[in-house]
Amino acid sequence: MPIQKFVALLLWCIPLLAGAASDDAAGLQIAPRPVLDDHYPPRSTAFEGGVTSLADVNYAVVPGFRPLTLDLYLPPAPNAQRGGFPVLVFVHGGGWSAGHSRQSAAFGDWPAVLASMASRGYVVASLNYRLSGEASAPAAIHDVKNAVRWLRDHAARYRIDAERIGVFGGSAGGQLAALLGTSCGVASLAAPRYADQNGMASPTGPAASDCVQSVVTWYGIFDFSSMLPANQKTAAHIYLGCEPGNCSQAQIEAQSAITHVDRSDPPFLLIHGEADRTVPVAQSRDFAAALRRAGGRVELLVIPGVDHSFIGTDAASTASANTLALRKTIEFFDATLRASSR
Repeated sequence: MPIQKFVALLLWCIPLLAGAASDDAAGLQIAPRPVLDDHYPPRSTAFEGGVTSLADVNYAVVPGFRPLTLDLYLPPAPNAQRGGFPVLVFVHGGGWSAGHSRQSAAFGDWPAVLASMASRGYVVASLNYRLSGEASAPAAIHDVKNAVRWLRDHAARYRIDAERIGVFGGSAGGQLAALLGTSCGVASLAAPRYADQNGMASPTGPAASDCVQSVVTWYGIFDFSSMLPANQKTAAHIYLGCEPGNCSQAQIEAQSAITHVDRSDPPFLLIHGEADRTVPVAQSRDFAAALRRAGGRVELLVIPGVDHSFIGTDAASTASANTLALRKTIEFFDATLRASSR
């Protein structure tokens, strides 16, 4: 094409391109300052029993880290109780370095399990927290505490009874659940306050409580003093942020739920496999004894013949142990959180 024709065509197109750009801009929402809120449409999934789940709900934004999220499982609206539903908070395991809000032990479809709990009249929150490769302790327990605060801050929106919150978790999640249960009011573990991604939880004014009213642990760690070999670096060392043989007593005690036990602690149910080779059953036995000495309410269930994650010698024993643990967990929450039902 001769250069003269090319220039003429270009001059003819410029007004058309400018008009298109103007039309596009007219349909955009342009704010006077950078927008940090997350406006992606909510991801909602329907489960059996009329349960609705909201995925990846942001509960905190910690400067320098990814937004922290949880999944909410909401009971059917017609079943709304006066004063709201009790809440179950699930904290996943994974050695503090892995795992996520949608898996637990040998359960093939953990979201379906959480939804079945919600169908019984609970709001269920399954949360993600900072893993040890992202930040060492006390980051994870701070995140769990902020999730509980967030739930209380949003009680009206999700029909939550803020006075009836239970927490449960397995392995590392059991450690965090127990630490949450025993550290109510412990100043050294007080969590910084963060806004969520939509600015829904303001860091000003009185903070909502991070205390809970019931705790269930599966094969949890409650005393780190016996879980830190001096000649081998383990997941516990990475979580605490110390090297083998160089973990201070203060670091060990701060993250050990047994350190903070007193008579004001909520009721506990501890479930452990007798043949656990990852977390010795003595962890649950010793913790139960400490709670009893303090005058607390505690139940201990030791399942014979099963290892960590309630893995048995065959598929049938694994299924039986995991089913038993789940049933006992639900019964315990029904007894401790529904007894005060209004």
